[in-house]
Amino acid sequence: MSHSHTFPNDAVPRAALWILVPAAAATILGLVLLWPQGVEDASAIEAYGTEVDGSVIAVHETECDEADAELDEQLQATVCGDVVVRLTSGDQAGAETVVDIPSGPGAPEVQAGDDVIVLYTPDSVSGQQYHIIDHDRSSALWALVIAFALAVVAFGRWKGLRSLVGLGVTFAVVLLFMVPAVLDGSPPILVAVVGSAAIMLVSLYLGHGWNRTTTVAVVGTLASLIVTVLLAEAAVRLTKLNGVLDENTTNLALQYPIDMSGLLLAGILIGALGVIDDVTVSQAATVDEVAKANPKWSPARLYKSGMRVGRDHLTSVVNTLVLAYAGASLPLLVLIAAADRPLSQVLTSQIIATEIVRSVAGTLGLIAAVPITTWLAAHLARRQPKPKAPKEPKEQPGPKPKPKPEQGTWDEDDSPYPPSHLR
Repeated sequence: MSHSHTFPNDAVPRAALWILVPAAAATILGLVLLWPQGVEDASAIEAYGTEVDGSVIAVHETECDEADAELDEQLQATVCGDVVVRLTSGDQAGAETVVDIPSGPGAPEVQAGDDVIVLYTPDSVSGQQYHIIDHDRSSALWALVIAFALAVVAFGRWKGLRSLVGLGVTFAVVLLFMVPAVLDGSPPILVAVVGSAAIMLVSLYLGHGWNRTTTVAVVGTLASLIVTVLLAEAAVRLTKLNGVLDENTTNLALQYPIDMSGLLLAGILIGALGVIDDVTVSQAATVDEVAKANPKWSPARLYKSGMRVGRDHLTSVVNTLVLAYAGASLPLLVLIAAADRPLSQVLTSQIIATEIVRSVAGTLGLIAAVPITTWLAAHLARRQPKPKAPKEPKEQPGPKPKPKPEQGTWDEDDSPYPPSHLR
C-alpha cells in the first residue's frame, strides 16, 4: 500500500516556481518599461491660491446684518463673525490675520487653539486674502498611525513588523509608480496589473515568509487577478461605462489625456486585490494544515475539505466587499433616495452602474480565487518529489579484513591450539 508524501513546509515546489519566476520577471520588466520618465507639473489646472498652516487665536461671533443674512441663508451659514489666525508657515509665518468665520455646507467649525489650513489668495476680489478651508489633522493622524503600528507589532511581533514594511511598500508602489505612470500617459489597466503584482509579491512574502503556503497563495492571487481583469473589462464594455462620474473625474479628464474607462478598471482591480490575497492566503493555509493532520488523504479529498471552508469564508468576504462599496457611496445613495427617482433610472445611471460593476467584478474574482487556490494547495501538498538514486558506499582505504575461517578449519594465526573437534 502506497503512502502520500509531502514536502516540508518551507520547501517551494518546482511546479509553482515555473509560474512564479516568469511572473516575477514580467513584473520587474513592466516596472522598468512603465516607470514614469517625468510627469509634467499640473500647470494646466488653475491655481486659486497657496495653502499655508495657521493656528486659531480667537473667534468672535457677531449678529449677521440683513445683507449678510440673505447671503448666509443661501450658503446655509449659522453664525457670522471673524477669526484671528496666527500663520505658522509660508512667507508670512508669525504674522496674525483676521478672516471670516467659515460658512457653508461642510465648513470647518473652529475654536481657539485649533490648527487650521489657510488658503492665501493675493488677488482676491473681495479684498480678503486669507480663508480658512480645513482643519490641520496631521498631529491627530500621526498619533493614529503610531497607535496602529504599535498595536500591529505588539500582536504580530516579527510578522506584524514585516506586514508594516509590506504596507509601506504598497504605499510606495501606489504613490511613486502607479499614480505618476498614469499621469505620464501609460495605459491605466496595464499599470494597475504590474503595480498590483509587485505589491502582492512583496507584501505576501514579507508578511508570510518564503514557503509553500505563501507561494500557493501568490500563484492563486495572480490567476485570480487575471480573471478579475477580464471580467471587469467585459462588464465595463457591456455597460458602456466611461469612468467620468463626478466633478473630480471630469476635471481629470479635461486636464490630462487619460483613458478614464481604463482608470475605472484599474480602480476595480486594486480594490479587489486586498480581499483576494486574504482569501488565497487563508485557503492555502487551511489546506496545508488539513494535509498535515491527515497525511493519508488524497488531493481530491483535500480539495473537497478546503472548498467547504472556502465557501463559508467566501460568503462573509463577499458581504464585506459589497458593504465596503455601499459605505463609500452612502452619501450618493441618500441623495438619490431624496430625489425620489424611479428605481429603474437609479440603477441604470452611470454612477450606480459603476458601483454595481465594481461589486460584481470583485465578487467574481473572489469566487474564482477559492477553487483555484484550493486546487493548487491540495495538489502541491501531495506532490511527490522525484526519488533520488541511493549512493553506493565507497571502499574505505586500508587493509581488508580477513575472512572468518569456515567451520572445520584451523587458522594458525587466530590460535596456537587447534579447535577441539580437530584434535
